[in-house]
This record gives sequence, structure tokens and C-alpha cells, in this order.
Amino acid sequence: MKRVVLVLFLFGMAAALFAQVQLPEYHFASGNWALTGERLYQNDAGARLAKVNIQASQNGAMVYEFDARYENGAEDGHGGFGLHIFEDVAYNRASWGAGNSYLLWLNYDENPLSKDISKGLSAQLYRSRTNSRMDLVQNYDLNRYVNFLTDENLANPVHFKIITDGDSGEVRIYDPTEDGSVYYALYIDQKDLPLKGNWVSLRTNGMRMSFTN
Repeated sequence: MKRVVLVLFLFGMAAALFAQVQLPEYHFASGNWALTGERLYQNDAGARLAKVNIQASQNGAMVYEFDARYENGAEDGHGGFGLHIFEDVAYNRASWGAGNSYLLWLNYDENPLSKDISKGLSAQLYRSRTNSRMDLVQNYDLNRYVNFLTDENLANPVHFKIITDGDSGEVRIYDPTEDGSVYYALYIDQKDLPLKGNWVSLRTNGMRMSFTN
């Protein structure tokens, strides 16, 4: 199974995983990104479309793993971050979508503008069709986890693991509050299969975040 381990690609982890692979291309497309020590920071809490594009060939079975830590910025009751996967072409400027791709999004919004988005803590799956068009595929209410959003918990990195199969369309998102054996499965529309891509985009919206592996 091929692995895509995010963020520390930027530090050369790809060499540890695949000795024959060189450091991939990446672009800080929008927002205020900086590498500090072993963490990648997005430092602009006001950036609504912050994004870093990381070159990564994707097809078949893939694993995406990274740690994410909230820094600040959601005091206004809104913030989110997520991952575009199986992205065909990178767009190195601010954009709503990311070419042909799927976006896995974790969201906190006390007053969502759309009735299709759950109030409070939620997750969404979007189908991106262009850099300016995305369609909501599914919304997931996660308010049963809202008690985890304490100052103490938010100060600690949260480990995320996502396994996808570009051939079957299955996406497994592992519950970071469990022991690593619990996951939630969702399925990509069969008409979009098989999924293939050349890029992954990590993005934030309205808050500061940091990432590492």
C-alpha cells in the first residue's frame, strides 16, 4: 500500500518511507505558512482560503496521516481545516475548490450560512469540480464530540489517519479519540471512479493551525 504522509514530506520524510523518492514539490498557495522546527504553521487567523499544495501521486489504496493542532482564531465561533485528495492539478493561489478532487473537511461553526451544514462541530465531504466550484456530498453532525473542545485538549496535537481506495471509492476516517481500531466509512460516487491524482492540498479556514507527523 502506498503511503502519503503529509507535511513532513516537506522535511524529507519521503526519503525515509521510499528511499528512491526525492522531496516532492510543494507550494504555499495562500495564507501565511511557515516551517518552525518540526511543525508547519498557518499563521493567519483571518485567512479564509489558506492552502498548501503538496505533490503526491495517488491511485489505488492510499494512507494519509498527520497531526493537527489548533493554535487560535476560532474565538469568533467559526473555523475549519481539511484535505483535498486525488487532486489532478494544483492551483497556486487562493481558491474555493481545487480542480478535480474530493475535500474532507472538519468544521466548527456556531452560525452556518447553509442549512445543510450542522451547527457546531461537523464534518463534510465535498466534490471539487473546478477551482471555483464545489458541491456538498455529505454532512456529518459531530456534536457528540464537542466536549473534547476544551482548552487543555485543543493545546495538544490530534492524530488523523485516513485510508482511501481510489478503485472502490471507500474512505475510512479513523476516530482520533479511540485506540486506532474505530473508523467511519464513506463511499465516493461510483461514477467518479477510479480516482487518481497528482496533488494533495492541506487547507485552513478562519483560524491558525499547525501540523506535523
